[in-house]
Amino acid sequence: MPRFKIIDMILLATIAAVFIWSAIQPRDYFTWVLEVSPAVVLLIVLILTYHRFSLTTLSYTVLTVLVLLMFIGGHYTYDDVPLFESIQKAGHFKRNDYDRFGHFIKGFAILPIREMILRLTGITSKFWTSTISLSFVMSIAALYEILEWLTAKIAGTPAKDFLGTQGDIWDSQWDMSLAFMGSILCLILFTRLHDRKMADSGLKPK
Repeated sequence: MPRFKIIDMILLATIAAVFIWSAIQPRDYFTWVLEVSPAVVLLIVLILTYHRFSLTTLSYTVLTVLVLLMFIGGHYTYDDVPLFESIQKAGHFKRNDYDRFGHFIKGFAILPIREMILRLTGITSKFWTSTISLSFVMSIAALYEILEWLTAKIAGTPAKDFLGTQGDIWDSQWDMSLAFMGSILCLILFTRLHDRKMADSGLKPK
């Protein structure tokens, strides 16, 4: 059985450290559980499948950033992350945009999705791999918004911080649009690098 790569172990150790920090006196434990649970489930799946289907370090790095953003948002709540609160005050903006930033970066999840499509389906056309990957990202983004709404409906007031609309009735549409834009930017910036990293790792399409 192959061992964990050192760089992947460093990424995992970073995640573990931030998770522990995030769990120490978060603003609201109920919101924290709601925010970090999807990331924890994702981590468990990645760890369990690591030896059978490991991804490139580039994909794992992207996923690490996404997980860390969710842990930070869970600790402070997305409405009150200090850095973006300072930006809000300095720019006299109406809202703390950490949530918007997070959804934009979540669009970068297109990279590991693209990798799985290339390696599992045999599809090699750049147009179709990009189109299918974008479809997956948008489906996940829409599903997440539905689950946020459903959780808030069931839990009521305690889930207000989890929903994080900050009074914007178009918040869900903004979140999905930003994930889409993040995906497009990620494809433009990293497609060639991603292909090269897969080739260097000997990870050939099926």
